[in-house]
Amino acid sequence: MLRPPLRRLSFHHIVAALLALFLLAGPTLAFNVPLTDESVREAYFLGQRRDDSMAKYLAQYKKTLPVPKTGPQIASIEFLTPFAQLVLRSSRRANYSAQQATQEHRRDKETVAVNIQVQLTDSYGSFTSIQPANSDSATRYKLRPPDFWKDINVAVEQNNQVLEATDLSGEPTYICADDGGGCVLTGATIRLEFPAELFTSDSADIHVSPPEGPEVTVTFNLTSLR
Repeated sequence: MLRPPLRRLSFHHIVAALLALFLLAGPTLAFNVPLTDESVREAYFLGQRRDDSMAKYLAQYKKTLPVPKTGPQIASIEFLTPFAQLVLRSSRRANYSAQQATQEHRRDKETVAVNIQVQLTDSYGSFTSIQPANSDSATRYKLRPPDFWKDINVAVEQNNQVLEATDLSGEPTYICADDGGGCVLTGATIRLEFPAELFTSDSADIHVSPPEGPEVTVTFNLTSLR
């Protein structure tokens, strides 16, 4: 019985087939998600170092910014992938084992954390003025509320689409006198959490808009992060 001759696939046929497979596979993530047990162990041991090599590695997940002429300072913005969060968790835990790290990771859902450090400045300090009832009255001042960070708008964007955070929280920061003379508000830390699978692009833009001063935008190249 004669068999039909084999057809040679052209270059265009091969490209079309690979493209179809890529589309069927769905969106891919720019960083490692989900993490394998091996990746979890690598993050654990990197965090256990607690040395300059760990700090140097984590530096790529953080961008620092200068003091503006007016308004609060958006001092730093962190984009922490699941791998980076595991490194930090390991570095902060005593009597912590690789087995514990793996078990906890299997239990928890993988997220991305965006941390924004805000510092008060000379133009946007711990006191805020109260507008007088009339021009003859003296200007009065009051303490800035500790939840002032709620007036700061944060948007995390990919492909011109704003992503919805599953959690948003903030915590004021203070400096306190050693002699018990009280504490002064110095800023706040804002934290947002997102499902890790939302980040399917090569980059992410983070926009921070304070009530006074310029808007800040930073871009993280997610292909360089793990």
